[in-house]
Order: sequence, then C-alpha cells, then structure tokens
Amino acid sequence: MFVFVGVLGFIPGITTNYDELGFAGHESDALLLNVFQVSILHNILHLLFGIAGILLSRTWSGARSFLIGGGVVYLLLWIYGMLIGHDRPANFVPVNTADNWLHLILAIGMIALGLLLARRRTATV
Repeated sequence: MFVFVGVLGFIPGITTNYDELGFAGHESDALLLNVFQVSILHNILHLLFGIAGILLSRTWSGARSFLIGGGVVYLLLWIYGMLIGHDRPANFVPVNTADNWLHLILAIGMIALGLLLARRRTATV
C-alpha cells in the first residue's frame, strides 16, 4: 500500500499541481488525490516505508514490529504535524491537515493490528 501511494505521488493527474512538486518543504503545492500535500521527499519516504514493510512481512515478528513501530512513527508524525505551522520551514516533509488526520488513523490502525498479532494462537491437536 505504501509503495503504491509513493508511486502515485509521482503520477501527474493523480497528483494535482504536479508542476509545483518540490523536493521538500511546505512550498510544494502538489496534492495527491487533490487532498494530501506531497513532495518528492514525501513520496520517497512512502516508497522506503513500503519496501521496509514488504521485507519485514516475511516473518510474524517482523510484521508485528513493522506495524507497531510504523504506528509509533505515524503517531509521532501526527503530533509533529499538529505542533508545527504548515507554512513554516519546519514543515519539510510536507504535511497538511488531511495528512495529519490520516497519520493518526494509520497510527491507531497499525498499532492495534500489531498488538492483535501479539496474541499467541494455541495449537490444536
């Protein structure tokens, strides 16, 4: 999913204002699906995050670690996005209000799934 989103961020039409896609920073006015503010850096981070997820999904513990660790990262991104001004240099990824709420939803979902995976299944004889 994250790899797919990273690729979509580089496709004109799916990403509106594509000609204003900057490398990083709040000046990038490109919008994925005309909603989520993106930059080249933002898209690359999605690609790398997705590749990490694919690699870690090869084992039960790796998948669980990706979900919980990734959820914590998204929770921190949500907090960061809520604290910084969206028109400030500190908004280097960049994020907007839609990104912030998506990050919160992803954080809750990923952490919850990771914790559910922590439950051990009992073997039946």
